[in-house]
Amino acid sequence: MIDKGGWDHRIPSPHDDWEPSSSGTPREDSLEEVVQEKKEKAIANPWFSRPLDVHRWSDHAELVAVVDQVWNEHCSDFDRSRGGGPKPKCAFRGQLRILLLDLYVAWLENPNLSIGVAMSQNSWDAWSRYNKLGISKKIVQLIHRLVERGLIDEAKGSYSGPYAPGNRTTRIRAAEPLRAMFRELQTSRNDVHQVVGQECIILKAGDGEEAKYQEYDDTEETLRMRAELEAYNTLIADSFIDIPTLSDPWITRSDKFGKEARVPINHHHQFTRRIFSRGSWKLNGRFYGPWWQQVGKELRERIFINNRPTVEVDFKGLHLAIIAAKQGVRVVDDPYELPSRTVPDVDKRQQREIVKQLVLTALNARTEKAAFSSFRDGWPAGHRAKGLTNKELSCLLSLFSEKNPWAKSSLGADVGIGLMNLDSQIAERVLGHFTRKGIPVLCIHDSFIIDYGYAGELRAVMAEASEAVVGKPLALDGKAGLDDYLSDSPRYIVRDYVGYKRRGCCEAYRDRRRAWEALKGRRVGARRRNEVS
Repeated sequence: MIDKGGWDHRIPSPHDDWEPSSSGTPREDSLEEVVQEKKEKAIANPWFSRPLDVHRWSDHAELVAVVDQVWNEHCSDFDRSRGGGPKPKCAFRGQLRILLLDLYVAWLENPNLSIGVAMSQNSWDAWSRYNKLGISKKIVQLIHRLVERGLIDEAKGSYSGPYAPGNRTTRIRAAEPLRAMFRELQTSRNDVHQVVGQECIILKAGDGEEAKYQEYDDTEETLRMRAELEAYNTLIADSFIDIPTLSDPWITRSDKFGKEARVPINHHHQFTRRIFSRGSWKLNGRFYGPWWQQVGKELRERIFINNRPTVEVDFKGLHLAIIAAKQGVRVVDDPYELPSRTVPDVDKRQQREIVKQLVLTALNARTEKAAFSSFRDGWPAGHRAKGLTNKELSCLLSLFSEKNPWAKSSLGADVGIGLMNLDSQIAERVLGHFTRKGIPVLCIHDSFIIDYGYAGELRAVMAEASEAVVGKPLALDGKAGLDDYLSDSPRYIVRDYVGYKRRGCCEAYRDRRRAWEALKGRRVGARRRNEVS
């Protein structure tokens, strides 16, 4: 969330970090030494971050002791300064616990990971539906105090106007004194949990980085959506989902600035939210959040659910297929395939990739000119697509429109966010079907991943769901699953398939599976606790 007010633009002085000597006078460090010390303490990459998670909690004795120590040494005056006003929804000590727990979790995941937090007091509403534990504006004062006392590193936020690319909230992370306390703990990530009942149906107002959570009154529809998504999240939380070939429980990928960032692969990053946009229940509505949406197709092919291989089934060109279906058009040829060398100096595969990305960008843009700028931003420096001019891109869109005239009116017309709502309705039907049967299925917006024993059923359900939403079953793509083979294939084919999918399981994966079983008190795949053997 970008906060438009409350930014502190003061440039810190090197003298801010001078410490008193035993005689009470400032240290006689040189200016260069102090500046160097500040650089060493600074958050080098504030973009390597995630938002503050306001739903952390733990009653573990060691973690509570750390909170008590920080409170008693640095923050005990907060209760005394409260005065005679109304009692806060969440006690100030409780808010400190939430803050320290999230700093601890971030430190465990990656010591360089920072947390984005809005430092305007107007950003905090203790009674918001998105703030289950009731954090108040007092959290801002707590953060300031811990920064002053050297327990938190800080990179102040910046705001240069609406939609400016450099806009960001303040970033914080545990400083060395707090990290030293964390290193003494005998606890693990599993000792910190998410509070039950956090909101999973999100309505946002505004666009892009400027979008903010919007309060709303529940209706029969929002109550229905929430109940179904809570049932799905319960099923997913009770499932072991991992990649057996990973020695470490994370993957690294490059962020938009070319810096490497980790994506954790574990059961703490499986919670799914449904997010609607621009203050409307008719826009967006897709399912977001779990780690499998943040890894590429090659890695998704290796995912196991409850220690069983999976299959991914895709809709072919989903948004164009929806547009065509709504207009009663039957698409035969690949819509993205244009004559060879339409884009000079690239091969046929690369050209198709460029055309596809341009069209998808244009579906989400308000104008063609905006689409061209956004399209170029999506490619790395030096890529042929990065250097295409507006005139060249306009020519490509014209050629695409000549081949697919039924799609022309949708280009540069901001229709993407409405198409997302339609594909979210399809996804809702797919997730609901398998949740009611107790079968975990993973949503990647235009595709789904499921236990390889249910691939045929998944294809049938996807076809039925798309027909119910857009009027006709949409074309699908994806490898066959075990249920496709069983009816008429020789048994050796099934055995070979299973052996291929199980290839490459590492010992670290088995350790994670055993740790999950110890945490849940049952074996992976067991539906009831009395099935433990």
